[in-house]
Amino acid sequence: MSVEHASMRIIDGYARGGTDLAADEVWAVEAHLEACRVCRDRLSAAVGAEVPAVASLVDTVWSGLEPQLAVTATMPRGRRWSAVLSRWMTPTMAPWLAMVVVVTLLAPLLDLVYNGSGEVSLVLLFAPVLPVLGVAASWSRGLDPAYELTASVPRAGLCLVLRRTASVLGVVVPALLVGGWVTGVMVAQWLLPCLAFTATTLALGGVVGVTRAAVVLAAVWAAVVVAPTLATSRTAFALETGGLPAWGLILALGIGVVIARRGAYSVLGAHR
Repeated sequence: MSVEHASMRIIDGYARGGTDLAADEVWAVEAHLEACRVCRDRLSAAVGAEVPAVASLVDTVWSGLEPQLAVTATMPRGRRWSAVLSRWMTPTMAPWLAMVVVVTLLAPLLDLVYNGSGEVSLVLLFAPVLPVLGVAASWSRGLDPAYELTASVPRAGLCLVLRRTASVLGVVVPALLVGGWVTGVMVAQWLLPCLAFTATTLALGGVVGVTRAAVVLAAVWAAVVVAPTLATSRTAFALETGGLPAWGLILALGIGVVIARRGAYSVLGAHR
């Protein structure tokens, strides 16, 4: 598989400090340099040739740090686990995920109390949008005080998007499994829409931003499916077993778009 490397224009511009590059170009090249040894070597050569003062400064700093690295104490185990956990979720996600779990567990209770006939399952109504709302909360500028810092680091690409999405699904799916078991809803009826909506959110998020995509899809679902279903007390076709092939197709298309546009998550616009 061929690897697309950064152009010499971008490498040279980054070596000179990135002042003549667009913000998205600087952000993207930093993400690329982290995974590409070839471009790191090209950058090292460019720094040595064009800005020798920077190369000299780096050598001076490294010569001072190298003796200290051998005697630096290792991170305590508790902080190590905290650092690992921070790669998957932010502290502000915890209350939102707790709220999502509470709503998920209340849905089967309301099914049993309010909807004894079983014609409309609230578990089916909420399953597609619950993980989407969790993903939106994980990327919200207003909810995450470290948003700017997170969005500016080179690792804030598809890998980080998938990690946070997986952390949301890891909490929501078990709760939905309990709700589906209590109400007798078939697993595929809620799991396929849940995953399809999540994949579609990520696919659309590469164009308009993950949070915006989540809010738009949740609003469309509420207007097109939830409101008419509750008004008529009749299960929409999208929630019946006959609609499962369509959900499977949406899931496959969403995953395909995310893979095809994986580079789109390394630009600032995806983290809005």
